[in-house]
Amino acid sequence: METMTHSNDMSGVIEADRAHMWHHLVQHKGFEVNDPRIIVEGKGMRVWDAKGKEHLDAVAGGVWTVNVGYGRESMARAVYDAILKMNFYGGSTGTVPSAIFAERLIEKMPGMSRVYYANSGSEANEKAFKMVRQLSARHHGGRKYKILYRNRDYHGGTIATMSAGGQFERNAQYGPFTPGFVEVPHCLEYRKQWDVEDYGRRAADAIEEVILREGPDTVGALCLEPITAGGGVIVPPAGYWERVQEICTKYNILLHIDEVVCGMGRTGTWFGYQHYGIKPDFVTMAKGLASGYAAISCMVTTEAVFEQFKDDANDPLSYFRDISTFGGCTAGPAAALENMRILEDEDLLGNTVRMEQRLMGNLYNLMDKHRVIGDVRGKGLFCGAELVADRDTKEPADEKKVAAVVADCAAQGVLIGMTNRSLTGLNNTLCLSPALIATADDIDQITHAIDKALTKVFS
Repeated sequence: METMTHSNDMSGVIEADRAHMWHHLVQHKGFEVNDPRIIVEGKGMRVWDAKGKEHLDAVAGGVWTVNVGYGRESMARAVYDAILKMNFYGGSTGTVPSAIFAERLIEKMPGMSRVYYANSGSEANEKAFKMVRQLSARHHGGRKYKILYRNRDYHGGTIATMSAGGQFERNAQYGPFTPGFVEVPHCLEYRKQWDVEDYGRRAADAIEEVILREGPDTVGALCLEPITAGGGVIVPPAGYWERVQEICTKYNILLHIDEVVCGMGRTGTWFGYQHYGIKPDFVTMAKGLASGYAAISCMVTTEAVFEQFKDDANDPLSYFRDISTFGGCTAGPAAALENMRILEDEDLLGNTVRMEQRLMGNLYNLMDKHRVIGDVRGKGLFCGAELVADRDTKEPADEKKVAAVVADCAAQGVLIGMTNRSLTGLNNTLCLSPALIATADDIDQITHAIDKALTKVFS
């Protein structure tokens, strides 16, 4: 078992954090009487907090990010070597790591050809949104500007990406939002909106209904997560993605796949969309791209899209007039290159597929034991268990009790997640995304902790 090497007194750090830090997604009132959690060190699948407590991390850094695990010396050295030689130059000029990683990334994405660097998933998605708007202005008389997004999906925390956000609680109090974003229904069969047999196709047909209502000549793009993440770990039903592709082709609508969570092996393929045989026009990615060892995101597109931004060299407004300052850092692509090497050399995609069987099997066993588990769903090492008060009516479990399960697991030394301030009354799904290096013993420890927590909270 790994041990923490940091032994200094951390009381000063804790007090500095309490006095000056503004944490993400946290109500700070509790820190007036309780210490904030500070993670000091990580090795493999485990992290240690400032009090020396060891935790098995089943959420890859809390937000589905550290795909290759903690404490990778080769990742640190890759970043060190890159920034010592050339740390940064603005993205209008190339660098060696950015060019090499772009080439390697495109090798994993047949049909795609161009990589635009940025520094966060939100920013990558905004780049695609801006491209859709510019294409509308240049080639469609400004009419084909609307961007469709799906209920329960999440695409970022900026005002524009929240405008494409299908999670009411995340959006509450932050409007008014950017016009031209239109919602389509979610595709979670467990909470059916239509009583039909071919649910996947019906859920996709609902997208076509929105397109026809808005007018196909006004819709420029459809932005979807391949598997919904923060909205409840939703794997689309069979037939859904094939029908989505048909609809986009029929109405000349660009298909934008948000792979910020699912990308880089999380679902057992390089990208989540590759499970379904679809051909996107934009793919955005961040999080596992460098496993949190450096800040990086990418917006990847096709040559057909790219060519439309250089069709008239004499027009000063024809090219994509956009910049991401830190998209010029070399640390990100250098870390991403080493991250990709690790994924390949250690067969972590294969391990993800193997451990999916263990994790989903264990969750189904827990479902047999605990009636509070209403549904289990997921793909790869990206899984969820929706908790309900009544399995027959599917009434959601009380959110405070779901949070109590998460807290009890943490007390046992296992960090899991739950849907967080996303959907009023439906923040009831336990979320699991361990690093892709997880072993069967790790998986068993995670689900054993959940078993004990469910027994304690719901007995």
